[in-house]
Amino acid sequence: MNIYPVILCGGSGTRLWPMSRRLLPKQFLPLLSSRTMLQETVLRTRGIAGVRPPVVVGSEDHRFLVAEQLRDIDAPPALHLLEPVARNTAPAIAAAAWTLLGQDPDATLLVLAADHAIERPEAFREAANQAAGLAQQGRLVTFGIVPTEPATGYGYIERGGPLEGGGYGVARFIEKPSRQVATELVAAGNYSWNSGMFVFRADILLEEVKRHCPEIHEATRRAVAGARVDLDFCRLDKASYQACPPASIDYAVMEKTDRAALIPVDLGWSDVGSWSQLWDRGPKDGDGNVVRGDVLARGTRNTYVRAESRLVAALGVENLIIVETGDAVLVAGLEHAQEVKAIVDELQKAARNEQDSHDRVYRPWGYYEGIDAGDRFQVKRIMVKPGQSLSLQMHHHRAEHWVVVSGTARVTRGEDVLLVAENESTYIPLGVKHRLENPGKVPLYLIEVQSGTYLGEDDIVRFEDRYGR
Repeated sequence: MNIYPVILCGGSGTRLWPMSRRLLPKQFLPLLSSRTMLQETVLRTRGIAGVRPPVVVGSEDHRFLVAEQLRDIDAPPALHLLEPVARNTAPAIAAAAWTLLGQDPDATLLVLAADHAIERPEAFREAANQAAGLAQQGRLVTFGIVPTEPATGYGYIERGGPLEGGGYGVARFIEKPSRQVATELVAAGNYSWNSGMFVFRADILLEEVKRHCPEIHEATRRAVAGARVDLDFCRLDKASYQACPPASIDYAVMEKTDRAALIPVDLGWSDVGSWSQLWDRGPKDGDGNVVRGDVLARGTRNTYVRAESRLVAALGVENLIIVETGDAVLVAGLEHAQEVKAIVDELQKAARNEQDSHDRVYRPWGYYEGIDAGDRFQVKRIMVKPGQSLSLQMHHHRAEHWVVVSGTARVTRGEDVLLVAENESTYIPLGVKHRLENPGKVPLYLIEVQSGTYLGEDDIVRFEDRYGR
């Protein structure tokens, strides 16, 4: 039996702004450890019997982030599917099932969100092994989290009768309840939180998708049949995938099938949906504070303080969330953690960059970050990884001056190719084709000064690009 972890990398994590943003959402951030949540998710699957390399389903915007983060933990994916548009979990899982079934008729899927936290990974692996046994009996297995409180942010699953081989049937799914109803469900003792983690055979899952949501079945079949390989990615056919009705796997299949099975688990699980959850799970000092980064806290109690780029001092406050990044600061009451999304909505309405990206913007070749900007100029700090290069490109509206801070740059400028060493510089006139490369074995750092009438990132005409952009 081959078990393929199917890692769903969608989601924007807006309640974790200003750390989580559209181009760098929470699943790609190191929120609870030195590794990102995606990396932790993949690593905890190791040790499951019959586990294969992961299958990742994500968006075009994040494809190089995924590739680099998995490369950093030596976990190259068996498959990296790119969704042309977001269609919720049912189409994403069905597309993964179609693709795997074409490669392995006995493929079993272990479906996981990339942004969940689990404190007891060994218990998770034991549950996955048990679920795989039920899946071989034709069951669609979901993990139900043993509730620790009457939470209103999760759906609930009512346990049915016991099944041969362990686990239980599913009596019903319940949408996110009110506080009163949640209290009653927890007191009853036979309800679990809906974790969004599943195990099922690819062929059985697709049978149930066809039975209960034939539109998704047909559209994803066509999307996979029309997919094309691009570098290490597999791009689903856009027109076919867009035809999928957006639906969660719960709504499309799990709430309707008679093959559902439930394994109650106590994993120390969280979907890490808010800053208050990070405060709740984090290591606290004697005053109940969780601090990350360069922080001074005096006379402060029950507060989450995170400093990303500078010193943050908290004095005489309590029950707060304080999160600092290079371009934004959030200060909120712990009890208002779920309302952070409203701030992101306001930023979107105002078309502000702070909801979209950080000062540091990651690219497949490295990153750049803004240092200064004014009328007709801006200054960036650029890092190019060893052996990587930017596209051969030109600009209609700006010229650029590059100063190498450390490392050595190979610069293509028109017909000339030159090496620029530390403390040396070169000038790229407006309209001239150019390319920046790092031929060395250490990162290349340089300062770029742009000047011109328009300095937007969309003033790029690419002629060659190793990353297929």
